[in-house]
Amino acid sequence: MMHDIILPDGWPMPKGYSNGILAKQGRTLFLAGQVGWNEQEIFESDQLAPQFRQALKNIVAIVEKAGGSKEDVCRMTCFCKDREQYLENRKVLGQFWKEIMGNHYPCMSMIFVVDLLDHPALIELEAIAIIPD
Repeated sequence: MMHDIILPDGWPMPKGYSNGILAKQGRTLFLAGQVGWNEQEIFESDQLAPQFRQALKNIVAIVEKAGGSKEDVCRMTCFCKDREQYLENRKVLGQFWKEIMGNHYPCMSMIFVVDLLDHPALIELEAIAIIPD
């Protein structure tokens, strides 16, 4: 593995994210915010959960195009427009995460926002990956 998970002594294991990841080496890939539209920039749903699933798939597609894999994602920031819908869908969002990302949990932040540029986007995912040389 090209990365080490950093967890200070005595800290509880975080659920669904990592507190720190140390990249040993590689090329840094910065990913623009990905919303839940398909490769033709068409939203197939106006619901949060399917948009989250598609945005994750978009992240993985970009990382793979750069020669990496989902495990190379070290940092992800989630911008969500609907806190209530997020909380109501946490179980299915977790299922989609497992489907696409497996047991890989990068350092993550969830930020709730008033709006997103691309309508009817409800969530946008931004990431940083370290692609092995």
